[in-house]
Amino acid sequence: MPGTGPRFRCGGLSVALQTARLLSQLRPTEVVTYRAREQSHPFLDDLLDQEDAPGEVMWLVSWGFDVPGLLKRLRGRLAVYQAHSSGYGFDLPPGVPVIAVSRNTLGYWGDRAPRNPLAWVPNALEPQWIDRGARQKTQIRGSDPRPIQVLVQKRKSSPYVLKQLVPELRARGLRVEVQDGWVDDLVALFNSATVYLYDSAEYWRGRGVSEGFGLPPLEALACGCIVFSSFNHALADLLTPGDTAYQIGQGTLNNDLNRIQAAVQDPLAWLPPPDQLEALLEQVSEVHWLERWEQTLFWIDSIGLAAGLTPGLAKTSDLVLRSPSTRRLRWHQRIQALQTKVVNRLPGWLQQSGSKQ
Repeated sequence: MPGTGPRFRCGGLSVALQTARLLSQLRPTEVVTYRAREQSHPFLDDLLDQEDAPGEVMWLVSWGFDVPGLLKRLRGRLAVYQAHSSGYGFDLPPGVPVIAVSRNTLGYWGDRAPRNPLAWVPNALEPQWIDRGARQKTQIRGSDPRPIQVLVQKRKSSPYVLKQLVPELRARGLRVEVQDGWVDDLVALFNSATVYLYDSAEYWRGRGVSEGFGLPPLEALACGCIVFSSFNHALADLLTPGDTAYQIGQGTLNNDLNRIQAAVQDPLAWLPPPDQLEALLEQVSEVHWLERWEQTLFWIDSIGLAAGLTPGLAKTSDLVLRSPSTRRLRWHQRIQALQTKVVNRLPGWLQQSGSKQ
């Protein structure tokens, strides 16, 4: 990853560090930086200078726009792409395995790189959310109501939520908190809220990439919040409209206001059944996905590919299949369409003559 300091602080950094922590339970694992030199972590340039390709380690890269450059630098080594968001627009070298963290991202690379090895290992909720989340009935509707009736995180939220919905909710007398900036204890913050609003569709659409793993709504559910959310990209993996979460921006502003106000007044009627919620949280736990990581590492070892080998040979000397280039496919299809158009314009007798030949 580029670095681990405040400059790089984001959800992608958190899940990358979490992935390193999980993998360290299965194999010796090190975090390596490539932009910022840090005393606590080795630097990529130094490691590459010390060892010739192919080396003896597996490299895991994940940082969005940096991935093509990183794979180029790791050419000839065992490099794996952990794909969070989709839509960056680059193609992958032959043989580079892709570990998608959502089915949405898996589908993207299944279309764009159908000959690269593909796996699916979602990001997990950190144990603190499952262990400390206040989702018991007595914690949701006790004698002391939650101080925040509606919680919004400003980052990634839509103009609709911030400029229309929040002012109208406040006008109806609801206690709304718009959280902005770093929070030391997010679990405590979520435990203090009744309803959580998450609307990231416009944010990601404007940037041309996708919601990679969509953990905030799951974190809110673990803390006993009623979730009103968009269902874009990875959010559709686990959230079901009207079941585990409710669609935000559903038709009209008044419809949103009425539903959110009703959820604040009677939260237990809007939460998923406890057994369903616990099953969902177990599904996204670290223990659950650690088992899948172990299977995935074994699978990668069995393939034995190195990034960008020329002429693309695996350890078994089998030829590595190439995924078709998107640009090449489009040009090929245009040429085919043009050829068909030209043939269709020929006189009928000439077309029949050509087909007989």
